[in-house]
Amino acid sequence: MSGLEESLRALDWNNNVSVAIITLISYEYMLQFDKEVTFVWERQWSVMTYLYLVVRYFGGGLFYIPEAVSYGMFVFMKWSFSAYLCSAEVILIWRLYVLYNQSKLILYVLLGLFLPIVALYIGMDIFLWSRPSAISVKEIIITPNMKYCTVVHRIGPMPAIYASIPVICYDIFLVVLAIIVLGKHLKERKGLKMKPNTYVVMIVRYHVIYFVLNLASQIFMAILWAHLSTAVLNLVLLFKNTAPLIIAPHLIISIWDTHANENCVHVSTTFEDCVCWTSPPALEPDIDFHEGGSRVRSILAPN
Repeated sequence: MSGLEESLRALDWNNNVSVAIITLISYEYMLQFDKEVTFVWERQWSVMTYLYLVVRYFGGGLFYIPEAVSYGMFVFMKWSFSAYLCSAEVILIWRLYVLYNQSKLILYVLLGLFLPIVALYIGMDIFLWSRPSAISVKEIIITPNMKYCTVVHRIGPMPAIYASIPVICYDIFLVVLAIIVLGKHLKERKGLKMKPNTYVVMIVRYHVIYFVLNLASQIFMAILWAHLSTAVLNLVLLFKNTAPLIIAPHLIISIWDTHANENCVHVSTTFEDCVCWTSPPALEPDIDFHEGGSRVRSILAPN
């Protein structure tokens, strides 16, 4: 394949993938817009609101691309994606802190292990993305009216692979903690013959989904430094630039939406997306249906 044919093929892939990314993100945003207005813009903001705005808008989902090739814009997008990944980790830490009854020990341990992860993200953003000797943006001119920009990687994938290992181990640690608290919760509820708390199950399920997303993101960021074919490279970029930016905000909105349909005794602005877990127990009627009638008894309502 000649150089011109290869450039045309790469341009075609770039155009198709770009349209797919913009379409998927825009479609998901329109689907969630009414809920975002209800749960974000029409309410008093909390810590989780700010985290939601970061994972919604600061992860590269909405950005301006100038007509001229801009290395600075490319670096800004990479740093923004790292900010998104760190914010997603903070959301997991925040919810684990709630699930463990706001244990200061858990919070200090998680934050103590998280700070080196943040330092690692900063260091790798400087080493991998902010040095022209490691990566550069190149403009390919096919004709005076047909051109596109591409990224040239000047080092191999091993630094990115090594950097992803501590992040993956930390994510595994968070998932294990979430599964442990879910196991204890299910055992307690089974002993009381009560249904599991909806929010505990949702939060643990979302921890697992976050872990899979972060794992995939780390793997894909590492293999971007390998010499991939045009098709494989663009498919990796399609996933990396859509799935995390769509699913993470959707998971936050879904918990808020579920909570909006619940009758909670107490509303906590600090832990608004886990409010029914932090609410004090209350008595509610539990109706046992029998043939020929019903019997009402009071039990502790599941939080």
